[in-house]
Parts: sequence; C-alpha cells; structure tokens
Amino acid sequence: MRDITLGQYFPANSLLHRLDPRVKIVSLIAYIVLIFCAFNFYALALMGATVLAIVIMSRVPLKMYLKSLKVIIIIVLITSVLNLFYGTGEPIAQWWIFKITWAGIHNAIFVCVRIICLILLSSALTFTTSPTDMTDALERLMKPLKIFHVKVHEIAMMMSIALRFVPTLLEETDKIMAAQKARGADMESGNFIARIKALVPVLIPLFVSAFRRAYELAVAMECRCYQGGAGRTRMKQLHMGSRDAWCIVFGVLILAGVVLLDVFFGKV
Repeated sequence: MRDITLGQYFPANSLLHRLDPRVKIVSLIAYIVLIFCAFNFYALALMGATVLAIVIMSRVPLKMYLKSLKVIIIIVLITSVLNLFYGTGEPIAQWWIFKITWAGIHNAIFVCVRIICLILLSSALTFTTSPTDMTDALERLMKPLKIFHVKVHEIAMMMSIALRFVPTLLEETDKIMAAQKARGADMESGNFIARIKALVPVLIPLFVSAFRRAYELAVAMECRCYQGGAGRTRMKQLHMGSRDAWCIVFGVLILAGVVLLDVFFGKV
C-alpha cells in the first residue's frame, strides 16, 4: 500500500513544475498516442529516451517512480509473457500448443516498454502538478463542452477530488491493516483465497471511513457556500509563457522524429 504513488504531488522547482498544466495534460495525451505509433525499435528508443529525459527534468526522486512501477510490475510481466506466445513465423522454441517466435519476442518487448513509459509519464504528470492546477487545467480544456450544457467545473472537481483522495485512502487502509494485525488478524499466511477472505475485516472499515470522509467533505463545501462553477473566480490564473511554447516545439520534433523513423525503418 505504501508503494502506490497515484495522485501524489511532489513539490519542487523544476521546469516541469513551472509548465502550464494544460500543456502537460495535452502533451501526456500526445505522448501516449506516440508510444503506440512507434512501430520499430528506433522509434521506441526515441520515445524511451524522451520519457527518461522527462523523468530527469522533473527532479522527483527516482525511488518515487520505482514505487509507481513496483505496483504494476506483475501486470507487466504477465502481459509480456502472454504476448510472447502470440507471434507468427518460424518457432524458436515450442512446447505443446505454445510456441515462441521472434515476432512474439518483439511483441513482448514492445508491450513491456510501452506500459512502463505510460506509467512513468502519468506519474510525472501527477508528481509535478498540484491538485488545484490539475482541476483548473481540466476545466479549461473541457470548456468547449459547455456548449452542450455539460457541467465542466463539476466534472473537473470530481476528478481532482478522486485523484487527491487516493493517497488518503491508501494511508487509511494501511492504518486499518496495522490495527487488525495488532488484534491478531493473520493476513500474510495461507493460500490466495485465504488472503482474500482475510481482507474482509479491512474492507468494511475502509468503506465506512470513505463514506464518512465524503460526508465531511460535502458538509465543509456546503458550509463554505459552494454552489458549483457559476460565477467563481480563481486565485491563480493560468498563463502560457515561452517555456510552454518551447515544450510544444519539443513535442512537435518528437512527433516528426517518430513519424520519420516509422517511414524509413518500417514496422518490425
């Protein structure tokens, strides 16, 4: 539980922290698309180098990123192993109906690298963007939806609150598990089914605590006369500067590089 870093903000004075949050969100979406458009090892290496540069520029300790990867490492391994047997061509090794080909190895490598890049990029966004800036950026980006009478401010607020409460609920889960262990609960022995059953005494107090926190938050917002986004002003206005323009130029160059590598070297 302590290793889950989703929704955590790490204050620092890096270039990524000073970027406009709208640029960071749009860049994240663009990079996610580019990762799946890298069809050969050269383009994939370019995207990997870009992600590594972003991680270094964020000035967030590397152990924070490793924690975010530690949570999904089992999923990455399982997905890579499954893709290992989905290749076509002459088998390198074969056992019963399972066969390993060079195409399967390529698929496994691409899937593994893509998932790792996705996690690192998403973590870089949450590490370098405060919940308040995230809410303002999402609301600004979804502003055209107001034409269709979509409650943009409320949606952005709910997304920000949900993201912000992930670390809080994880901390609450850790406390409940420690309290149950102190009362003699055994959650680490037995088979998989036994461990799942042992989590029932944790889930019920966790749900009760979550609903209590939600009720307290609703009361606090009501006491502060929160009425939605109509007529609200912001203490901090978002403005795009020269560093944001250079970030866009950098993204366009990466896009051009991936496209050219795909054209000249083709698909693996």
